[in-house]
Amino acid sequence: MIHQKASQNAIAAMSRLAELYHESSAVASSRDIADSRNLPGPIVAKILPVLSRGGLISGSPGPGGGYRLSRPPAEISLHDITDLFERDAATACPYGPGWCGTGEPCPLHNSLMAVQHIIDEYLRNTTLAVFEKKQRGPLPDDAKQPERA
Repeated sequence: MIHQKASQNAIAAMSRLAELYHESSAVASSRDIADSRNLPGPIVAKILPVLSRGGLISGSPGPGGGYRLSRPPAEISLHDITDLFERDAATACPYGPGWCGTGEPCPLHNSLMAVQHIIDEYLRNTTLAVFEKKQRGPLPDDAKQPERA
């Protein structure tokens, strides 16, 4: 399962770049990405270098610069994205750390593994192509999440 909020935010950021992929100016600034997805700017600024090191996006500095997908949206799966943020994540055992994998599995183990398999298949089989040309306007003020202090 997607354990970290960073994975969710990374998919949101990448969805913006997929929307722009076929436009003549297929680049977006960190601010544009953050604003278009109602994400905090500092979070996006931390996510983009990870996506770049992972080879999913490229960036160019300066005026007219920004970030773009490194390959077509149909060639980037959601798993490609989450894998950059979830490499060490494991399905949490409801009995606590160290239970499953060290003996008899907990009573929920098989069910959780079945759900995990379904999610993994979904992430592997779903690409950023689902986001192409699906631009949304800004969120209405009442839909925006409150700022945290």
